[in-house]
Amino acid sequence: MPVLQNFNIMDDASVFGNVVIRNFTANVTNHTLKIHFNWAGKGTTGIPVRGVYGPLISAISVEPAVDNSSTKNGNSISPGVNGVSVGAVVGIVAGGIFIILVILSILWRRGSLGQQKTLEDDLKGVDLQTGKFTFKQLKAATTNFDKANKIGEGGFGSVYKGILADGTMIAVKQLSSKSKQGNREFVNEIGMISALQHPHLVSLYGYCIEGNQLLLVYEYIENNSVAHALFGAGESHLKLDWPTRHKICIGIARGLAHLHEESRLKVVHRDIKATNVLLDKNLNPKISDFGLAKLDEEDNTHISTRIAGTFGYMAPEYAMRGYLTDKADVYSFGILVLEIVSGRNNTSYRTKAECFYLLDWLT
Repeated sequence: MPVLQNFNIMDDASVFGNVVIRNFTANVTNHTLKIHFNWAGKGTTGIPVRGVYGPLISAISVEPAVDNSSTKNGNSISPGVNGVSVGAVVGIVAGGIFIILVILSILWRRGSLGQQKTLEDDLKGVDLQTGKFTFKQLKAATTNFDKANKIGEGGFGSVYKGILADGTMIAVKQLSSKSKQGNREFVNEIGMISALQHPHLVSLYGYCIEGNQLLLVYEYIENNSVAHALFGAGESHLKLDWPTRHKICIGIARGLAHLHEESRLKVVHRDIKATNVLLDKNLNPKISDFGLAKLDEEDNTHISTRIAGTFGYMAPEYAMRGYLTDKADVYSFGILVLEIVSGRNNTSYRTKAECFYLLDWLT
């Protein structure tokens, strides 16, 4: 039934704009309180000033009444929520927090929390044919990652030359916290290279995962990359005769043929370029950096994937539509051959308004 019938807010307010507050007592059953409003006033859009639209309810507050004198069996009952005592609420909350802490403790011990165990778990499902190093070993091998031992640097981090305790020369790739190469690429590279063995593919000796340290350990390649040999300044620039350039091109082709057709895993590298082909002491090429590599199943005509690689080396159909096949590597290889033959970088920026593209130069 109506609580206030024919209520006129102006009679109570006396003056326009005054606030009128009314308090009511209601019995609540089944934890539900229903409030109904029926319009009974006369509003206007022009009087007393334009924009006033009649009576307005600005707020409704509901406060439960607490009977502090309530007793049960002669004992006082503390007020609570929906009849539940404060002691019971505190007990429930404390029990829930305890259970959560126990679960978190178990997950932490099992290594389900934290980057280190997550990567280790990912590697458990990979058939690794490589070793595992400690950070202490690699720190000693590179003389605490001395700048004098740095032989390369890129978006992934830095590469250092090192010598193991048994005298083996190694190259240590240390991923930085700002690396473009994430955990997925890190695990991918370990899995890919450990399963691939070929004279024209770089060998992976092992890896290290400790805390936030992610490192890959490769065989040491004496003459750095094809990019350094062709375009480097000073001593890093090598004078490559035609037979040597021919040998480098043939070696890269053999490495790609192994990836695409001969190996147990059919792999598309996706990032064939001058900086990712290394030269050993005899100037034999070795394909490296498999962080972006993809497995190619023979039954598929192509792989639909996100675009990844280096601008200027990507095949048009892959760059525009994301259709990836081993032909994408062949296109990149063709660009690399042009660089090796011409001795000119595929993309050279002179000024902001002027840049050089090798394909445009050839045409």
